[in-house]
Amino acid sequence: MRYVISLFLLSLIVSCKKEPIEPVVPESLSNGFLVLNEGLFQQNNSSISWVDNQSTVVNIDFFLSKNNRLLGDTGNDMQVYGGKIYVVVNGSSLVEVLEKSTGKSLKQINMFVGTTAKSPRSITFHGNKAYISCYDGFVDVLDTTSLSIVQRIQVGSNPEGLAVSNGKLFVANSGGLNFPNVDSTLSVIDLTTYQEIQKITVGKNPGSVIVDQEGDVYVIARGNYGSNPSRMVRINASSLAVEEQFPFDALGFSHMNDNFLITFYNYSTQSSSVRLFDPLNETLLNSNFINTSDIQTLYGVSYNPYNDKIYCLDAMNFTNTGYVRRYSSQGVYETSYHVGLNPSKILFYE
Repeated sequence: MRYVISLFLLSLIVSCKKEPIEPVVPESLSNGFLVLNEGLFQQNNSSISWVDNQSTVVNIDFFLSKNNRLLGDTGNDMQVYGGKIYVVVNGSSLVEVLEKSTGKSLKQINMFVGTTAKSPRSITFHGNKAYISCYDGFVDVLDTTSLSIVQRIQVGSNPEGLAVSNGKLFVANSGGLNFPNVDSTLSVIDLTTYQEIQKITVGKNPGSVIVDQEGDVYVIARGNYGSNPSRMVRINASSLAVEEQFPFDALGFSHMNDNFLITFYNYSTQSSSVRLFDPLNETLLNSNFINTSDIQTLYGVSYNPYNDKIYCLDAMNFTNTGYVRRYSSQGVYETSYHVGLNPSKILFYE
C-alpha cells in the first residue's frame, strides 16, 4: 500500500512541476531589448540576446535563432540608425547589418584591405553615412543606402570611440596595440571635406567619446590602468580646445536624458561605481548613484527612455555568461536577466 501511495505522490509532483518557458523568437521586435554579447577573442562566440519586457523571457541566442548562423568573433559595438542595426564584429573584421524590426540579417560587410583585416571597433552616424573606426588607423565611411564603403580617412593609431558635433567627427586614437607607448590624441575630421583638420592632445590611451546637449565633446583618457589614472576630458567643439579634465575615475559613459551615467571598474580591487554627472553645469551630482554590490564586473550601463529604467551590464568573470541588472531611474535595484558572454551593448525597443 505504501508503495502505491508513494508512486501516486511522485506522479502528482511530476505532473504539477512547471515546464520551463521556451525562449521567445518574435517575428517582429517591440517592448524589449537586444543585448550584444562580446564573447571571447578568437573564440567565435559573440552573440545577440533578446529580452522580452512583458514576459521577462530571454532568448540568449537570438541572432542564431533568427539567422541560423553565428554572429562571429568579438562583437564590439551595436547601434541603430534609419531602420537598420549595425553590429561591429572586430575579430571577424565585419559589420553585420540587421533589419531593426525583425533582427534578420540584411548584409555582412567584410572589412578587409586585400587579405589584411581592418579590425573595426566602433560606429557612429551623420546624414546618410556611417563612420567606422578601424584599428588599422583609418575611419571607414559607409553609405547607409548602398551599404558599401565609399571612402577611408587616415587618423591616428588604433582608433576606437567616435562622435559627431558641430559638423565634425571626433575620433579617439588609443594606440592600444603599442601599450604602454599609447597614443594621446583625438582626431578632428571636417565632414564636408573628409579631411583631418587637427589632432587634439587629450591624455594617454583615449577610448570612449560622447557629446552633450550643447555640443561639447567628452573623451575618456584611460591612462595606463595604474599610476596614470583614467579621466574624463571636455573639449569645446567650436574652439577645439581642451577646457577641463575632471578629477574622478571614469572608464565609460552613456546618456541619461541630459545627464551622463559614468562607469568605472577598478581591475586591481575588482570594485565598480556608477556616477551621475550634469554636463550642462559640469557638476558631479552623485558619485555613488547605484549600489554596485550586486555586480561582479561592471561592463557598461544604458538608460532606457521608454520605461525610465537603468541597465547595468555585468560580465561576471569574463568566462561565464553574464547578466543585465535593471535599476529604477533613482538607482534602486529591481531585477536581473541572464544573457550571453560578456554583455557590452543594449538597444531598446518601445
